Amino acid sequence: MSTYVQNAAELTADDPATRLRALLNAQRADFLTAGTPSAEIRRDRIDRLILLLTENTDEFAAALHADFGNRPYGVNLLSEMAGILPDISMTRRNVEKWMRPDRIRSGALMGMPTVVEKKPLGVVGVIGPWNFPISLVVQPAASAFAAGNRVMIKFSEVTSRTAGLFAAKVTEYFDPTELTVVTGGADVGAAFSALPFDHLFFTGSPGVGALVAATAGKSLVPVTLELGGKNPAVIAADADITEMARRVMAARVANGGQICLCPDYAFVPRVHVDQFVNAAIDQGRLAASAEGEAGMVSIVDDKNFDRVTALIEDARRLGATIRDTGTALDRGQRRIPPTIALDVTDDMRLAHEEVFGPVLSVLPYDDLSQVCDYIAARPSPLAAYWFGPDGPGLDQFRERTFSGGVSVNDFALHCAVMAAPFGGVGHSGSGAYHGKTGFDTFTHQRTVTTSKLPFSFARLITPPYPRALTRCLKTYLAWERRSATRRIAKRAKGHR
Repeated sequence: MSTYVQNAAELTADDPATRLRALLNAQRADFLTAGTPSAEIRRDRIDRLILLLTENTDEFAAALHADFGNRPYGVNLLSEMAGILPDISMTRRNVEKWMRPDRIRSGALMGMPTVVEKKPLGVVGVIGPWNFPISLVVQPAASAFAAGNRVMIKFSEVTSRTAGLFAAKVTEYFDPTELTVVTGGADVGAAFSALPFDHLFFTGSPGVGALVAATAGKSLVPVTLELGGKNPAVIAADADITEMARRVMAARVANGGQICLCPDYAFVPRVHVDQFVNAAIDQGRLAASAEGEAGMVSIVDDKNFDRVTALIEDARRLGATIRDTGTALDRGQRRIPPTIALDVTDDMRLAHEEVFGPVLSVLPYDDLSQVCDYIAARPSPLAAYWFGPDGPGLDQFRERTFSGGVSVNDFALHCAVMAAPFGGVGHSGSGAYHGKTGFDTFTHQRTVTTSKLPFSFARLITPPYPRALTRCLKTYLAWERRSATRRIAKRAKGHR
């Protein structure tokens, strides 16, 4: 694979904003010169993205392991590479179909033939998180390529080894006018967010997402925000309590609890709390007992280790009952034992802050309506979980709560179905991607209409205004009024 070389001006500029603007200008100039890329070019870029992942798996896995302190090889292969390839491959297969213009039949019938073109936006910026630093930038980049765009990626500085390796490898597969990766700290991130992209895609915390959106808004850059939140899990009264407890705890400790989809708290029928907690602790103990590189994923750095342990201690100080697997805290390996917090109250930080660690709050309930009220009154999470049979309880849960998605009886299922949209709502994000939704996110749907009318519409709405037009408009408005009145009267009669 040949190596693409960036020009000297881009490499030697000292000011991050100047360097980044040079990269953006180069991509935009090449995009405008080359015009809308063909399906063949788009598929070629996606294929090179796939090769970037699959030809460097061992090096990427080693860098990820080093960044986290411990992250098993299999976890890295699944979460960063194999797990996203089905979506990327599906996108590649459908590029030609998705980019075809749509014809609007009603327009032709009205004498105004209309097509909707699928136009690329131009240059897309992608800001990635540290918890899945490769997959959560490659997946939106593949969607952006499918839509015909150029891509700039800002890697998280927390996983610096992975960022440096990925940036170096990208130059072996892509010209910088197609795809470029920048690394660096907060100053680079702030400068990146301020660039006048044609679309900006951010994955991370709600707090940082708000800053990114505010900065991008100064240039009227449209932003997709993939955030997080405090994801609830509700255990039905007639569920298999032991099995569901194991599943909830397994979900809580996945990737060391550092997933935006992990359940943060579980509502459990009061009479089953002890059974649930015991089974969950058993599952946590199984995870914590694994040793060496097969063991639990480490907390990514000291800052986050201290943050999670501080949440536990704050809850303990304010009266929470803390149960864990009996494994000691290991600051050297940054490992926190799977932990359950009981008697959690609203004055505790644990009740409000996203944990991003292997800590699960367990809240007893007697009435499902109270559970739904509690969840609905808080910021909408990225995921909500129901563990139990289908039926009226699940129906009530779906009807009365708000979340980016819902998974039933297992972890993150709604994210795993790549043909379905994935994204948050409210506090957990805006916009979505995966599959065709990702293609649409990075596409401008431009309507093109041609007049075949025997008259000029423009002349109808400029002076002198024809009296006949005014009479027609008044007649039409009266008809709409009568129609609405009849419909309301009919519904009122039916309710008597």
